[in-house]
Amino acid sequence: MTRGVSALTPPTSVEGVPQNRRARSVGIGRAHAKAILLGEHAVVYGAAALALPVPQLTATASAGWSSPGRGADGGLSFTMTGSASRAVVTLASDGLRRLAAAFTERMGVTGGAHLDVILDGAIPPGRGLGSSAASSRAIVFALADLFGVELSEAAAFELVQTAENMTHGRASGVDAVAVGASGPLRFQAGRASELEVGGEGLFIIADSGTAGSTKEAVELLRESFTREAGAQQEFLARAARLVDEGQDALAEGALEELGSALDRYHELMRAVGLSTGRIDAMVEAARGAGSLGAKITGGGLGGCVLALTQPEQAGRVARHLHDAGAVQTWVVPLRRHAGHAH
Repeated sequence: MTRGVSALTPPTSVEGVPQNRRARSVGIGRAHAKAILLGEHAVVYGAAALALPVPQLTATASAGWSSPGRGADGGLSFTMTGSASRAVVTLASDGLRRLAAAFTERMGVTGGAHLDVILDGAIPPGRGLGSSAASSRAIVFALADLFGVELSEAAAFELVQTAENMTHGRASGVDAVAVGASGPLRFQAGRASELEVGGEGLFIIADSGTAGSTKEAVELLRESFTREAGAQQEFLARAARLVDEGQDALAEGALEELGSALDRYHELMRAVGLSTGRIDAMVEAARGAGSLGAKITGGGLGGCVLALTQPEQAGRVARHLHDAGAVQTWVVPLRRHAGHAH
């Protein structure tokens, strides 16, 4: 049982909530992290991206009733647990509070419904792992569970995507889908499809310890496109080729070719100023330790490195990543079965 669930008190009031909405006393929602394999930033412009669910890192939300007068901002009390900085907690709390209010408005709950929402997140924010999208999805499904309603994936996507646009500016939608997916997926222009996986390996995700900003990175790249004629077209064309090559390699189990696509996408990101010195050092360390390929993952200007490796090299790669500055690492298996994208 998570800290968020154990901290939730039994309901003390359901005043103002119609009887048919009082489905249960506590609602629970969950989501997980994600990592972008290939296609960062290009996906914002309508190109494809490949994403990998990271089930080891989760967000769990609990929703229940609170006493009248306790709730803030229209009858809603919001609490986050975990070790995020005060600034991150404040920013996330404001956005997620608005998300919860949007949900209750959509459900037609009015007049005195006092809610407690507690979010327990293990996904470090600002690392390109989908922390904000996973938190939003967990809250949306906790509220749906509390009110006893079936929430379609389309409705969940719409709510999460609205929150993502508030957080990041122009969000592609890939995070909103990937944090609920059960297997690797291809995402393009609002549509997701499962990927075939023809081989087995391991992805090591290494946290640089420095938060990036997707919004800043998107703006930085957009500004760079305006300074040089043809820069946007060249970036998108190269990104699209690497995504297609990576998808083919993944389907064929050609892990060395997939690793090569990762390496080249990192160079693409680095060339437009979206990497950092520490990220570059971690990428080189992974490659030097026997990784089949490594790259920055996520929006950039900080965040994480994604390294593809054979199981027998995983320990060595992880150690070298830590030596190069990684503050923590996670291992995500790449298995030979296709997942299902929600």
